[in-house]
Amino acid sequence: MNKMLPTVGIIANPVSARDIRRIVAHAGNLQVTDRANIVLRLLAGLGAVGIRQVLMMPENAGIRHHVTRDLKRSVNMGERRFPDVDYLDMAVTASTDDSVRAARMMREARVSAIIVLGGDGTHRAVVSACGDVPIAGVSSGTNNAFPKFKEPTIVGLAVGLTAMGAVPPEVAFQSNKMLEVDISGRKEIALVDVAIVAERFVGARALWHTENFKELYVSFAETEVIGMSVVAGILDPVDRKTPEGRRVVFDNSNPPRHLLQAPIAPGVIADIGIDYWEVLLPDVAFPIAEKEGSIALDGERELSFSKNDQPTVTLRTNAFRTIDVAACMKSGAKTRLLRIN
Repeated sequence: MNKMLPTVGIIANPVSARDIRRIVAHAGNLQVTDRANIVLRLLAGLGAVGIRQVLMMPENAGIRHHVTRDLKRSVNMGERRFPDVDYLDMAVTASTDDSVRAARMMREARVSAIIVLGGDGTHRAVVSACGDVPIAGVSSGTNNAFPKFKEPTIVGLAVGLTAMGAVPPEVAFQSNKMLEVDISGRKEIALVDVAIVAERFVGARALWHTENFKELYVSFAETEVIGMSVVAGILDPVDRKTPEGRRVVFDNSNPPRHLLQAPIAPGVIADIGIDYWEVLLPDVAFPIAEKEGSIALDGERELSFSKNDQPTVTLRTNAFRTIDVAACMKSGAKTRLLRIN
């Protein structure tokens, strides 16, 4: 790769959106060809604004095969609308570790930005390793509370304009909150929500039973998303920029103190009992009230804890950067960056 030219990274998770919620809920499942087509639309947007080099995460599900075939076809037709695509030299495990390692390697390669194709879990994995490299998300998971639905072509254009330095940093980049979980010194992050569940076993990981929910911590709470964070959104919304979050305590008694309906998975609207909710202030380590159980990060149970662990949850502000696609496109239009003459 020519180090003098800006390079954009793409991490396309081939196994996102394949948890148990795809069976128990009315959710779709993106096929490999659909994921490959999304990548090609991203590449078209990047190429249109001058990006000539892209670095991708390898995988064994078939995305690479379909993308390579279409890129060769484009070259054979004499087109130059796609950037050159290189792949990271890394082993593939078909697990979350691939996204973490790819993000770390892209950071070390000094890419200008990373485009992430996946759901909340994939984005969390990338953020854990990308450092100060800004990311842009394309939704393809079960829960997409963090990555908003955007046309990949537009994402490619916006990221390309940013990588080329055509949009001022103060316009292009947005700072984001996250949640930090500490269990006896072991730290993990969540981009949207941390849910505390009574059972200690991780099991199928994905959350779709509500009767054992105990607490919920959110970095932001919107009303038009799927997943646990919508519970806080219905109770007391908070946007992505306000430097505070929310804590919700569940009530599983009959009848509960408060009762609401929430869309916790595609096509699944659950009745949920609530005791109370409160503001979660930044940089304050909040002790989890439950003595033992499991912790779900962005909708998936990842950790278990006992009475000896004393886990805490802390809201962090200015934790990582994303590319504001809408702001970049508005800037490009205003300054005529997308006009040929």
